[in-house]
Amino acid sequence: MPKSLRRTLPYIPLVIWAVVILFPLYWMVITSFKLPIDINRGVSYLPWVDFTPSLHAWRDLMAGAVPVADPLRNSFLAASISSLVAVVLGGMAGYGLSRFQYRWGPWRNKDIAFWFISQRMLPPAAAILAFMVMFNYLHLLDSVAGLAIAYTGFNLPFAIWIMRDFFMALPRELEEASLVEGAGWFTTFWRIVLPLSVPGLAATGILLFIFSWNEYLFASLLAFEQAKTMPVTLAGMATAIGIRWWLMSALAIVSMIPTIALGLLLERYIVRGLTAGAIK
Repeated sequence: MPKSLRRTLPYIPLVIWAVVILFPLYWMVITSFKLPIDINRGVSYLPWVDFTPSLHAWRDLMAGAVPVADPLRNSFLAASISSLVAVVLGGMAGYGLSRFQYRWGPWRNKDIAFWFISQRMLPPAAAILAFMVMFNYLHLLDSVAGLAIAYTGFNLPFAIWIMRDFFMALPRELEEASLVEGAGWFTTFWRIVLPLSVPGLAATGILLFIFSWNEYLFASLLAFEQAKTMPVTLAGMATAIGIRWWLMSALAIVSMIPTIALGLLLERYIVRGLTAGAIK
């Protein structure tokens, strides 16, 4: 077998897999540039060959056929606030579980950490009724603050678990040297540990942001009009008279922009944060 062919063969499955992954995105993009008649006519793949691209859907979107500004703002605020709070609290809790020994009855640090992550195993549908009753009593229904609180509760266990593993991978000698010099635990955490943990914090933050941005169940039941988010708006495109696929595709592209921009902005931290602790 030629050497060039041997080098090429490993890339063939990767190319096939990339096509499988990227094709839905390609389909969504070309659908946003199709006229309704082109979609109803049948399957078409190639612009200017199978159909003539049109800005029909984008003009309708910009003209306000579907309210976009408010759902975008609500989703961004709820996801940003919940991610920031979860990362801050999860970072401090993860640091404590990685550096100090706790005892809660028969439980030790590992048991406490597992209890936190076990909360992610709870089906959200099992807790939604309790949230609705509690938020109704606290007057938090249909509010961005209510969504941010709910998202923080579900994001916090994941943040604690990830940051605990990240802190356990950091060398303790740096903190011990700081303590020997007379610094307290909080000063050591703020000036030594926190700058070193930026990759882990960034990776955890963007994952939590994506979880919150794409969340649908709580957003659909805890928010109605004032705090409606992008996933709920997208789902609302399926009406009794049919689905406006061209407009839904354009709206889906708009909803992807913030997460893509955040991923590109924090790209250099994500890989470092996700792989930290893989090798000790």
